[in-house]
Amino acid sequence: MGFLAFLILGLIAGAIAKAILPGTQGGGWVITLVLGVVGAFLGGWIGSLIFGGGLGDFFDLRTWLLSILGAVIVLVIYGAVAGRRTRA
Repeated sequence: MGFLAFLILGLIAGAIAKAILPGTQGGGWVITLVLGVVGAFLGGWIGSLIFGGGLGDFFDLRTWLLSILGAVIVLVIYGAVAGRRTRA
């Protein structure tokens, strides 16, 4: 998968993760892109550990599910860290 396709995948996975976890995480599209790309990396790493294969083709369902799962995990962590900063 190319670099641009990976960025698009990350942006969409981040947006879906924000839709799954509504709340006041804050951040705009840039934060969504960064969280989605980091989540895609995390999802690929988790997939390689559990299933023996990471992210595949752009249109592969496993790629999308792993990327969204990773983005949700990263968004939960980001929400916990950002929530601590605003309360302190």
